[in-house]
Amino acid sequence: MNSPADTDIDEGDLEAADQDDSAVESEARFEGDTGTLSVPARRVLVRLLQGPSLDARRHEKLWNLLKRHEVALRSRLHDVFLELVLDNQSRVAFTRQVTSEEADIPILLRRQSLSFIESVLLLFLRLKLTHSNAQAERAVVDRIEIQEYLKAYERSDNVDVARFGRQMDGAIEKAKKLGVLLKLSGADDRYEVSASLRLLFPVEEIEALGAAYRSHAPADPAGEQGAS
Repeated sequence: MNSPADTDIDEGDLEAADQDDSAVESEARFEGDTGTLSVPARRVLVRLLQGPSLDARRHEKLWNLLKRHEVALRSRLHDVFLELVLDNQSRVAFTRQVTSEEADIPILLRRQSLSFIESVLLLFLRLKLTHSNAQAERAVVDRIEIQEYLKAYERSDNVDVARFGRQMDGAIEKAKKLGVLLKLSGADDRYEVSASLRLLFPVEEIEALGAAYRSHAPADPAGEQGAS
């Protein structure tokens, strides 16, 4: 899984999304600027590079700018060997490292390895998202529901309950950092599963991963396993 830095752009800086590009073209220009993208398009490019994803429900103006400048943004990302992954139905987008067997491509975004328990959590969230989509509902989970699922993978002979609790908390924080677990406003322990997880984990991968993990439950959450 690719993991650029998770920072944000203030929506207050994006009023220009409701205007013509020419009306704000001088807004962020600087001395010696040789860039060819318009200022609004640059703002979207920065957001995509910051990651982990762009969600229209949280960044409606950025999404509109992305759609307006999609062709130019794809080209600019290709300049640094990145591709734009975009789902118009879910209205989410993110960048992914280009891979090729024919070309020696330099790596800009590093794959982020996941521990076993972190992988199990992402599997749970992906299944939750699939079920909620089938019911035409928002995929909402709370911390207790997550913990109950993860506890099924705790070793029966585990004597360090506190350590396992820290691993569960760490997995939740990792999911939040990756942008697939979004805190609901006004609710400390309730989250929405981002639609971007559907792109990160295709159905085929989920079925294979789910079968493998079910055959090993309960398992050792301390074991490390790479995932993407």
